[in-house]
Amino acid sequence: MRVEPANAGLLSPARAASNSALDTRFRSALARMARAERVLTCSRTIDPHLEIAATMKALDGDKALLFPSVAGHDVPVVGNLLCSRENCEAAFGVDFREIRDFVDRAMGEPIAPRLVKKAPVQEIVLRKDFDIRKIVPALFHAPNDSGRFVTAGIVIVRDPETGVYNASYHRLQLHGPDRLGVKLDYGRHLRAAFERAKRRGIPLTVAVCIGADLALHFTAATMGSQMPEHTDELAVAGGLAGHPLPVVQAVSQDLLVPAEAEFVLEGQMLVDEEEMEGPFGEFIGFAAPGAPAPVLQISAVTHRRKPIYHAINGYGRETIMLRKYVLEASLLKVLRAAVPIVKDAEMTAGGLHRFHAVVQVEKKTTQHDGLQRNAILAAFGALKDLDLVVVVDEDIDIRDPLDVEYALATRMEASRDLILVPGARGHEYVRAGNNGIRTKLGIDASVPFEEKERFRRVEFSRIDQPNRLFVSDPAVAETLFGAAESVLE
Repeated sequence: MRVEPANAGLLSPARAASNSALDTRFRSALARMARAERVLTCSRTIDPHLEIAATMKALDGDKALLFPSVAGHDVPVVGNLLCSRENCEAAFGVDFREIRDFVDRAMGEPIAPRLVKKAPVQEIVLRKDFDIRKIVPALFHAPNDSGRFVTAGIVIVRDPETGVYNASYHRLQLHGPDRLGVKLDYGRHLRAAFERAKRRGIPLTVAVCIGADLALHFTAATMGSQMPEHTDELAVAGGLAGHPLPVVQAVSQDLLVPAEAEFVLEGQMLVDEEEMEGPFGEFIGFAAPGAPAPVLQISAVTHRRKPIYHAINGYGRETIMLRKYVLEASLLKVLRAAVPIVKDAEMTAGGLHRFHAVVQVEKKTTQHDGLQRNAILAAFGALKDLDLVVVVDEDIDIRDPLDVEYALATRMEASRDLILVPGARGHEYVRAGNNGIRTKLGIDASVPFEEKERFRRVEFSRIDQPNRLFVSDPAVAETLFGAAESVLE
């Protein structure tokens, strides 16, 4: 991997003019969110055993939660960090469309990381006699979980054969003072790297980063065809931010790690040991069963002097929001190249920002009729996990579920507008399918170009800021409404 010299600037003037840079550091994002009043602070000491996770779930989908006083630990916990559009926009300091644009440019314009000698994440270095169970306030999330889990850790690994850096999310169960269980899903790059190390009979060098740069968080959330295995994900994170990601040499392993993280757990995945990992409540809403999993032997822990621990609920909105804009950017890139009438796309909340999409098209000629159905098929090809795609016209607000349902109610005729793709591959966690095989459904809720005028909705005059015309004055309303005599007396 090519690494920029330590004195490389964030951006040259020419690049800055054509390609905006973002300050995506974890602490910077938290500060922006606080200024935007997107952080709620817990006013009492709270227990990391079930209580924090239950509180996060009860307040899911809204503001981030800060727990300054955590029972048994001197490290604060932040949760629900990126669980809503408002939080994401406050964290990045731009709106969601710009976030998608930055995600889109990341793959096309990767920037090699910048090596530094001193790093905030290495202010404290622990090489022996440490107990990660005491250092990090990892949560016990749900009553039926098998233990405490690190859930927001980004696993950094360099492939033992290709040398390419990979970053990905994996849940990690605390098994002992220096041992973690690693959940490896099939089809993931970390599993591929681990299998290559296993064939060679050597442990796989790993670093788990907690509280890392948001550009790395979004890069780690990219999967499959959107992030080919040969792609260096530290460089992709730099492309997303618009400047090199600062990295530092790990203290106990031959690996580069993000310099700005809150914690880094360094170690090796053992190829000849396994321990039971799970069950654990996953994003789909079900508990993934327990199973034998590789062991990560920790050789060193580094962290800031006053670190902040980031926790994600497995079955929480942050888990799925992390992939929403990544998947939307990937979907739009494919659709706009294949189907020119596509304007926008929304991975819906009810579909866990993963399984359902609404695609907006604009037909400008009769020659565009039919392309909306091409878009449905292209969407299924672009994202394997998509099971339902609804296509609507440009006058439908795809981010308003009521407006999308209006299109279904008034523009979709089931006998002709349902498109079934049987026996297609989806996600194996969806229990309605058969090990990931199920029928995918496309719904054409658009109208033919020549029919657009007949389906035009009534339009009203525009009123700027109508809410400013009104005040809350119950006395006036009560006086007026109470003046009428009852005809029932």
